[in-house]
Amino acid sequence: MSTRINKYLSEVGYCSRRVADRLIEEGKVTINGKIPEIGTKVHEGDQVEVEGQRIEKPKKQKNIYLAFNKPVGIVCTSDRKVERDNIIDFIKYPTRIFPIGRLDKPSEGLILLTNDGDIVNKILRARNNHEKEYIVSVNRPINRDFIQSMSNGVKILDTITKNCFVKQLGPKKFRIILTQGLNRQIRRMCESLGYRVQSLKRVRIMNIKLDVPTGKYREFTKEEILELNVLLEHSSKTFD
Repeated sequence: MSTRINKYLSEVGYCSRRVADRLIEEGKVTINGKIPEIGTKVHEGDQVEVEGQRIEKPKKQKNIYLAFNKPVGIVCTSDRKVERDNIIDFIKYPTRIFPIGRLDKPSEGLILLTNDGDIVNKILRARNNHEKEYIVSVNRPINRDFIQSMSNGVKILDTITKNCFVKQLGPKKFRIILTQGLNRQIRRMCESLGYRVQSLKRVRIMNIKLDVPTGKYREFTKEEILELNVLLEHSSKTFD
């Protein structure tokens, strides 16, 4: 039985597949002492190392699922050597975990962390249309035209954003629920309409709500895990 190297590193809880691909491209991963290509498969008995550190599948691994309230200024990366203000060093969790997706450094709010590579791919895959909810404040008053434009789609990054739910909460504040994950999507949408985001907080990912103080985390409840599994039941994983 064989497994692609990026999937192997994800399944053992070392990092996400995206980070694994980058480590492979940088020549930091070896299989039996040789630097592999992206897509190379790991076979039973192969010795996998990252920067000289032996990486093995644990015999029994408890799945960890954390909901963390990220402060502004913390970077959602598991690469601790590249980014000093990384989320892993901030949390200091006793076992290896990695973030599910990203939340910009200037943004705050809910980010999920896990050692379960399978659930990462199901949540992140765009075609699965999983909801993420945000509270956003901008630099000047918003109006009905702004809400309608944001709801119906805005041209950014050579595409039109999907229709989404947007509700005004105050003169300069609104709630938005996305099922996409384009790079800096909300900020780019606002900029396209002549607004600048002043604060952005994610308050929900699917059925997981933000309910801990800034800089703190909690484990998922059993009920949340059960509901999440139901929501992900028909979700596609990243292709092997």
